[in-house]
Amino acid sequence: MFLTPRQPREKARPRARGPLGRARLIESPLGVRVLGTVLALTTIWAGGATYYLVFHDEVLARFVSQQSTMQYGYEARIAALKLELERTSLDQATARDELAARLAALSRRQKTLESRQGTLSVLAGDTLGRRLPEATVEDEPVIAAERRPVGTAKPFPITEPPDQPLGLRGARESARHTGIMVASLEQRLDGLAEAQSRVVAGIGARADRTAQRLRGLFARVGLDPTRFAPRAESGVGGPLVPLGDDPFGLAAAQAQRAVAEAAGLRRLAEALPLRRPILGEASVSSTFGARLDPFTRGYALHTGLDLRAETGEPARTTAAGRVTLAEYRGGYGNMVEVDHGHGLATRYAHLSAYDVTPGQWVAAGAIVGRVGSTGRSTGSHLHYETRIDGEPVDPQRFLRLADALDPISSATP
Repeated sequence: MFLTPRQPREKARPRARGPLGRARLIESPLGVRVLGTVLALTTIWAGGATYYLVFHDEVLARFVSQQSTMQYGYEARIAALKLELERTSLDQATARDELAARLAALSRRQKTLESRQGTLSVLAGDTLGRRLPEATVEDEPVIAAERRPVGTAKPFPITEPPDQPLGLRGARESARHTGIMVASLEQRLDGLAEAQSRVVAGIGARADRTAQRLRGLFARVGLDPTRFAPRAESGVGGPLVPLGDDPFGLAAAQAQRAVAEAAGLRRLAEALPLRRPILGEASVSSTFGARLDPFTRGYALHTGLDLRAETGEPARTTAAGRVTLAEYRGGYGNMVEVDHGHGLATRYAHLSAYDVTPGQWVAAGAIVGRVGSTGRSTGSHLHYETRIDGEPVDPQRFLRLADALDPISSATP
């Protein structure tokens, strides 16, 4: 083959411009995509503009409606919160009024219990307060309230509400806590009232038993307690203060009557000739009643009690009274007679000496004379008599009564 010389390359032709050039550009794939995109965007814009122009009022109305609905919802919620706040404030005001009323009632009850405690102290003495249940640390608010002056006494300090409003939950918790404290105080005051009622009932019961036993002792010695009562009461009066239906007041009045009766009977019993005329264990050589007379050897009435004792030993009065006789009286020898009132008298005979004079007031246990053997006597001894309305009675009645009176005296409230 023959090689031909290489033909020179033709120069690139310039791109055609004008309608022919654009047609060629469109025919290329890239140009098609660009043109499609432009057309799509133009179509979307035209559709959106058309929709906005056509449905502008409807969209705006829907937007306004949504905003109005949201506003109404917020307003309704705000109104509900305001209503709840007002209801809570009203509940707090009502609770505060109820709390103030309960505190006022507690203060009145406290004053009543303090008055009752004073009544109990009068009935049973200052030591009665120590018999009540012991206070604990939890009772400090009540104890502190009881120690305040009566005019300003409060069951516990009342805290004023804070200036800044509390949250609903905090306010409810505070009201609940305060209610629990007030309920606790009310329960403690109820317990104290019950304890006071039990104490006053116990005082009345013990006083009734004491009075009954004392009346029985008086019956054993042949005495009627009514004979010691004053014949006529004078100077009695005062304003009428009804007791009402208060159980404690009625029980206290009954206990007061029982205590007064028991105390009166006890004073009368202590005024009886109960002590022994000779200290120590003096043996009885001759009892009261019928016996063989040591001189005639025939039966005769012995009007007293003969107690063995040494000459010169003190003879003591068995109860307080006034000396009516201190002289020699025949078979009695040297005799002292003491009048104890209400028809009661005692005699101390066969004395060797006197230590009192007629008209003299002597206390119980005072020495009235010395033991001897004067008068119708066979040896040194003390003839002791007790008389009721001038008639001799057995002295042993009273001497036995002294032994029975000791436990009653210690049990008397």
